[in-house]
Amino acid sequence: MFFRKKKEKKHYDPLAKKPVIRVSICTGEQTAGFKDLRSGRFEEVMLIRDMKDLEEFKERYGINEEIEKIY
Repeated sequence: MFFRKKKEKKHYDPLAKKPVIRVSICTGEQTAGFKDLRSGRFEEVMLIRDMKDLEEFKERYGINEEIEKIY
């Protein structure tokens, strides 16, 4: 009856964007997304509540390396 959507892999341009996790200094809230290498603008993709969310973000975009945290 209820079916989950297949999680399709999404792509990003590694020459133009860098995967980062933005962390709030006040609350500690973490948001995964991409930082534009030219402008420095952050594009929010998803909220990171635990390691499972982080692994899902990495899997969805095919990221194998460690992700930098920015504050």
